[in-house]
Amino acid sequence: MTLALVLSMVLSQGYAPPRQGQDPLDVEREARVQRVGKLLRCAVCQGVSIADSPASMARAQLDKVRELVAAGKSDDEIYEYFVERYGEWALMEPRKAGVALTVWVAPLLALVIGLFLVFGTLRRPGTPASPAPPVDSVSDDFLDQVRKDLEK
Repeated sequence: MTLALVLSMVLSQGYAPPRQGQDPLDVEREARVQRVGKLLRCAVCQGVSIADSPASMARAQLDKVRELVAAGKSDDEIYEYFVERYGEWALMEPRKAGVALTVWVAPLLALVIGLFLVFGTLRRPGTPASPAPPVDSVSDDFLDQVRKDLEK
């Protein structure tokens, strides 16, 4: 119980294990490492990038990104490296190609169709409602009988 409490307090303080012996890169390349790391999902945490995760596995993955950046790999090559090892789930955003393209296009398509329906309905000339006939001109036997009864 005490171990769980201490562990949860340490994790809530944002503790992250130190890098595994790699020297930091220059400012520009280190910023690129962080940018790429923000777009890769931590394999341990749910919905957290490797740049934001305190998990030791995420630190190791970020070190791998740092290593690939130092080796001169492009962002796409780094993403492909992680997709080959962890699958498409490793990306924080689905790729805008193939079946995943539906995730990006469907909401926009639904919005456009909805707007066409709304504006099409508003612009369609409606048939004007015919005014109700005056009460005096309605011929109904029952109504005539009521009128006679009221006159008495």
